[in-house]
Amino acid sequence: MDKAKYIDHTILKATATKKDVFKLCAEANTYHFKSVCINPCYVSFAKELLKGSDVLICTVIGFPLGANTSSVKAYETTEAIANGADEVDMVINIGALKAQEYDVVLEDIKAVVKAADGVLVKVILETCYLTNEEIVKASLLAKEAGADFVKTSTGFGTEGATVEAVKLMRETVGPDMGVKASGGIRTKDDMEKMINAGANRIGCSAGVKIMEEYNNESNSNTAQ
Repeated sequence: MDKAKYIDHTILKATATKKDVFKLCAEANTYHFKSVCINPCYVSFAKELLKGSDVLICTVIGFPLGANTSSVKAYETTEAIANGADEVDMVINIGALKAQEYDVVLEDIKAVVKAADGVLVKVILETCYLTNEEIVKASLLAKEAGADFVKTSTGFGTEGATVEAVKLMRETVGPDMGVKASGGIRTKDDMEKMINAGANRIGCSAGVKIMEEYNNESNSNTAQ
């Protein structure tokens, strides 16, 4: 697969402006990234900017803490899709998972999957706060709920994606469910490590830098 199509080109910081989102979309269009991943308030703006493009619109639900009620997450999902979102990345109820309230976690994910009504759903586990056993359990719950992907991180926790977490998630969900690595992926080598560990989507803000590294490598090989 084209390396650019692994990348969800991301800007989720609180200070992001329309000018920042405009730049993000222009870069995504130039490099043909899989999607732009943006906060919900910018979905309709990005949809207009990327009209006719092959770049998808991804947004976040219950972000970044995952502590919203399920009905709020479901409403966020419905509104985001109405505004033009092609994919949604939801944060699980981390506290419920830690407390082993697995029915709460399952129903929370199901509420978003139902609201998405066929639109692709990625489930953010925030692996930095979880034990290996909790990563496995959360991944299985996401699979049971009918989500399409499990995702490592929001980028706002204490740590981003790790090779170990990605491997564990891939081993747990098997070959037919997606695994997205996000948080702290800043170089081509970082991206390659995550892909080799089992990720088939990469969330990062360094997409342009990473693609330039690939292009420079390709040009160097061609010149030899």
